Amino acid sequence: MDRNVAFNQLDRLLADFSRENVLVLNDDQFIIPGLIGTHIHAPQYSYRGNGHDISLLQWLDTLILPYESQYPSHARHIYTKSVARSLRNGTTSACLFATIYLKATKELVNVIREQGQRAYVGKVNMNQNSPASLTETTESSVTDTHAFIVYVETTNNTGPSTSANRTTKSLVTPFITPSFAISCTSNLLTELDSLAAEYKLPIQSHLCETPHEIAFILLLFPGLADYTSIYADHGPLTNRSIMAHCVHITDQELAMMKDRNAGVPHCPNSNFTIRSGMAHVRRMLDMDIRVALGTDVAGGSSSSILEAPRRRRCGCRSCSIWRRWAARM
Repeated sequence: MDRNVAFNQLDRLLADFSRENVLVLNDDQFIIPGLIGTHIHAPQYSYRGNGHDISLLQWLDTLILPYESQYPSHARHIYTKSVARSLRNGTTSACLFATIYLKATKELVNVIREQGQRAYVGKVNMNQNSPASLTETTESSVTDTHAFIVYVETTNNTGPSTSANRTTKSLVTPFITPSFAISCTSNLLTELDSLAAEYKLPIQSHLCETPHEIAFILLLFPGLADYTSIYADHGPLTNRSIMAHCVHITDQELAMMKDRNAGVPHCPNSNFTIRSGMAHVRRMLDMDIRVALGTDVAGGSSSSILEAPRRRRCGCRSCSIWRRWAARM
């Protein structure tokens, strides 16, 4: 590859290329790799910036879940806008939550292929503690998830991936997606882990986002010591797993994450916006835990992944100011 080529030499070097396929950058333009967003709720795109005066569980119960229950009727319209905005913000690869609805989640896959984004897409699983319209049976949740996997693999023209024949050229990969432990029973978590193992698929969910969430979850799984142990004991905590947020996670749980080599999508925008707290990212990095960035739309108010490092920097500065203030007390 030729570097730092003088402008008057371009014609010679580009002689074998059609000029219509050549883009000449001006002095204010540059090329960077596409950005990666590791935690996006695609159906919540039109709701970003709303309801940020209430806590996470209230926000889900009163705004987000009732809105998602209407999704079969307007999936293509919102998904088209969501993916397009993500791409305009430079996110060429994304990890996406859809909804429980199989048909609407297939539509998200179709939209992604049309627009050319590379994505890991999950049909969300929920079989308890959810509105009636969003509560699946364990059987229907597993059956629809299996049907979604087959749909993605078949339309990728690669066939099922049990024989490790998935091509790296496929734009879309299925993601096993239990919403969070509040909305999934033990049986469902175990069944989803079996699907992930059978098809060699990654797993995404939420972990330790707020204290109230953690307290409720421990009531649902009284025999386990902490939130992370629920995923570890039921299977969905592996080196193929990413668990978003981890704001209120203990050192013991982080050690478990490290032992299983699970990753953390860090979402500073939503952590501040819905007042979840500040994740101790430095502690995670010091433990050699994999950490990436996510927008968490619509918990996060912006679809731009570039907003995540900005918010993270503000968080770091806030901690520094607080430590200096506390030292004087």
